[in-house]
Amino acid sequence: MRTRGHQSLFLPLMGLLVASAWLALWLWAVSPYGRYLNHGSWLQGGVAGSICGALPAGQILLPALIYVGGWLLMSAAMMLPTTLPLLEIFRRITAARADRALLLALVIAGYLAVWGAFGVVAHVADFGLHALVDKSVWLTFNGWLVGAGVLALAGLFQFSALKYRCLDECRTPLSFVIRHWRGRGERRHALLLGVDHGLYCVGCCWALMLLMFVVGMGSVGWMLLLGAAMAAEKNLPWGPRLGAPIGIGLLAWSVWLVVAHGILLSA
Repeated sequence: MRTRGHQSLFLPLMGLLVASAWLALWLWAVSPYGRYLNHGSWLQGGVAGSICGALPAGQILLPALIYVGGWLLMSAAMMLPTTLPLLEIFRRITAARADRALLLALVIAGYLAVWGAFGVVAHVADFGLHALVDKSVWLTFNGWLVGAGVLALAGLFQFSALKYRCLDECRTPLSFVIRHWRGRGERRHALLLGVDHGLYCVGCCWALMLLMFVVGMGSVGWMLLLGAAMAAEKNLPWGPRLGAPIGIGLLAWSVWLVVAHGILLSA
């Protein structure tokens, strides 16, 4: 009965966790503090990113804490739904254990820790780009080039072998759990299972996640669209076939940005 009860609670609890993350992001985005989440878009120009420095209590520590917190919320909202099949399989394998809830929580913690680490690296790189833009008058008015470059990078990555190698690992959750779950040193291996799965998930989705820096971190609509695309790639039978259309669309968007700004500059 306890196992059956745990099974009946798993999906509602996961749904509540993901829904809470989405709700927190939406409330944050529409609140007076939304500017701390949405720190500029590389589609408009480098000057749009100057809001990143308009934070109280220092230029580094507080923005870093806020951005990491926002990124973890975004990772929970966008990426946890894509890994539900693996979590469900792990839940079933450990269903008879008294510490099953703790082990599942450790898998989730390891998974989100990898996305958190990626977010730190991405934000540091973004901060460096903004610092570079601040020192160049030309880049201040042409920061859209960064956005076009990221779009092109994400589009090209959709055709890479690395993308599909990592995607294959994410699309076979049963064999992944069997290979990585040892059943001894349970807590450590549960955490490492989450970390390993997170590494493959970052490996196949990092370029699409970088698009949030292009369209604006606080755009809940873009989060939903990108999250749905990544979930479909990882979990639907025809998911891998989305890679090429998405890549072509991103490359076309990049070219359109270059052409559109070229026309404006020549006018």
